[in-house]
Amino acid sequence: MEIRINGQTLDVNLDNEKTVGQVLAGLEQWLSDSGYILSRLSIDGQEITASQVEEIFVKEIETVKILDIQTENLADITASSLVTLLDDIKEYESLDFNNKTKFFDTWKESAQAQFICAEINDLFSLCTGAFSKGGISAENLYSITEERIREVKEPVNEIKNLEALLNEVCEKLVDLPLDIQTGKDLKAAQTMQLFTSVTEKIFRIFYQLNTQGYLTDSEENKIIEQITDFAGILKELLEAYEKNDSILVGDLAEYEASVRIKKLFSAILENIRSEK
Repeated sequence: MEIRINGQTLDVNLDNEKTVGQVLAGLEQWLSDSGYILSRLSIDGQEITASQVEEIFVKEIETVKILDIQTENLADITASSLVTLLDDIKEYESLDFNNKTKFFDTWKESAQAQFICAEINDLFSLCTGAFSKGGISAENLYSITEERIREVKEPVNEIKNLEALLNEVCEKLVDLPLDIQTGKDLKAAQTMQLFTSVTEKIFRIFYQLNTQGYLTDSEENKIIEQITDFAGILKELLEAYEKNDSILVGDLAEYEASVRIKKLFSAILENIRSEK
């Protein structure tokens, strides 16, 4: 079976794959890691519709001559969907009470909503709250969406602009155990929330930098290793905080979390290409 992606024949050996579904599963992961998404599929010149997907997934690859795949850039689709979401939020805000209550049921069926649900699920949850459950305000959702657009369209600027906030968070982490010991629960909770938000933002921007080709290849795996390592420390810190273990929180916050997040941040900055 010949596999073509955007008209170019793919040089690949199919040793273990027996069905079209198995081939597509591997290709979709590879495309996602490369910053692309499968947009159209043809088999032996016949375009496959959504209703035919289950049927072709079980098709033996020996019965297929040419598997033709068209892709789209994931960053472009993401940015487009988010820009459309801004228009949706404006529309929602312009509605009267009765129409606002009906908005979500229609919106969730839209192309941008389904894309956001599949690719940016945390943002979809915020949309659900804003449009149907009285969660965050539409104004806050608009601001968050603008931030996500910047992360996709301008990831280099967005991570560079994060440095001052990161330094502030790390300073707060040093004070975290004392805040817990002295009963400053609100301040401690705010510190943990801010630290978690900044960490998640760094992870999101790294994904954009990596899939959009902004990072040098030589350090990619090392940064991923740092992210994996840091995620473990973050989990330990959250568990210690939930148990109100101020001593362990202090050790993890000052000597592990703050040090490693700065190290990860520096590694990402140092490995951004001078030219994409």
